[in-house]
Amino acid sequence: MEELLELAGRVGERLKARGETVAVAESSAGGLISAALLAHAGASAYFVSGAVVYTMQAREGLMGISAADMAGMRSSSEPYALLLARRLRERFGVVWGLAETGAAGPSGNRYGDAAGHSCLAVSGPVEIVRTIETGAADRQMNMRVFACSALTLLQENL
Repeated sequence: MEELLELAGRVGERLKARGETVAVAESSAGGLISAALLAHAGASAYFVSGAVVYTMQAREGLMGISAADMAGMRSSSEPYALLLARRLRERFGVVWGLAETGAAGPSGNRYGDAAGHSCLAVSGPVEIVRTIETGAADRQMNMRVFACSALTLLQENL
């Protein structure tokens, strides 16, 4: 957990120094990304919003993503992660949208992805998506890895 907090601190300081803002949508990380960013004093300078988008209800209600928007796409995929990241930028007027979606475990998800599968996306001045596979069924460990990986992806693109 210390690694996650240190990484979030570095990302937050970089965002603050650049005068940039971020909003986060996460599912299988369960709020760890947002919590890590908010754990540092002065987070209000860069953190605008965070949401755990864990269900279809949350996707529609919090992100305004309809069934029509999801046509030809499934959750826990790179296209969906990128849609979430882009939607964050639109809805919250931030410089960076950071999204995570996957299967923490101990079993896989209903789409056939194994535990330890996560898709991450950053949308901002650059856009990038990445899929990670931990190969582990340890839910809590996967959640930490997903959160660290998402923050690392953002840090690499700042």
